[in-house]
Amino acid sequence: MKLGTFRSLPTAEVARLVRAAGPKVCVFPINGTRRWFMLEHPSDPPREEFVAVYMDVTARRHIELYRLLFAHGLDTLLTPIFGPDLLERGEDYMRMAVEGLARLAADPVFLDFYRTASVRVRFYGDHRKFFGSTPFAYLTDLFDQATAQTQSYGPYRLFFGVCAHDPTETIGELAISYHKEHGRTPDKRTLVKMYYGEEVGPADLFIGFDKFCAFDMPLVATGNEDLYFTVSPSPYLTETQLREILYDHLYTRRGEERDYPPMGPEEWALARDFYQANQGKTLGVGGRLQEGGFWYPLPQVELPPDFAKLLFQARDAGLR
Repeated sequence: MKLGTFRSLPTAEVARLVRAAGPKVCVFPINGTRRWFMLEHPSDPPREEFVAVYMDVTARRHIELYRLLFAHGLDTLLTPIFGPDLLERGEDYMRMAVEGLARLAADPVFLDFYRTASVRVRFYGDHRKFFGSTPFAYLTDLFDQATAQTQSYGPYRLFFGVCAHDPTETIGELAISYHKEHGRTPDKRTLVKMYYGEEVGPADLFIGFDKFCAFDMPLVATGNEDLYFTVSPSPYLTETQLREILYDHLYTRRGEERDYPPMGPEEWALARDFYQANQGKTLGVGGRLQEGGFWYPLPQVELPPDFAKLLFQARDAGLR
């Protein structure tokens, strides 16, 4: 299928094609929300109202994004939302983060979304250990309530990652507990079910933003997941952009790799031109406009004229 055809399909047909390729697990940490909010809502509310307005606006955008991904056939989403590294952003950010976590589990807007869209919700990670001795221990009770309240929903599943940055000790404890009860060590499938609360397949694609790093998907990261990184903050994700990611995942990356012998002299010459033009170039290198400012990815790839001509001809043909 050509990219242009795929981009113009009805959403339901895109979802059918995605599901026909097998169940998909998409890891989608929604990052850059404060940056997006400040850019899209430059008329800042008064300080005493900032958190409430920010939470309301970003909650709506989160739900819109979840609906977009579910509508396109991605039935299981893993969304890392909180890690201890966020504590480095200060006490004010921590208070805002805690309120956001509570909203995911108890806000009527989210609960209505889970109900109307039939989304089953779970919270994975070491949040019990991390929050247990803090004033925020009540969060785990809210997480349990949301899980119980949505356990009969489906087919969509939304897993929120809270303190899932280093699961080593937790997985070890789960294995020991299982061995005590059953007299044998658990296999990976059993550990995944114990950790996440139900079976979750290997991650198929990861859609990140900012610096190139994939994170917070314990036991389901195999190294075979396709990694994508948006240049703009996650809330800017568009339907067209998502369809291009899905097309790449379903068709472009799945294409059979040709063996070397069938490549003719012209193809070898194009490959040489491309690699020579890009010696010393590294995807993931970035810069900052000022010290302490935002990190931005720098353009790296240079397309030699003949290579670019053929590449864009193929893309243009695909868009028709």
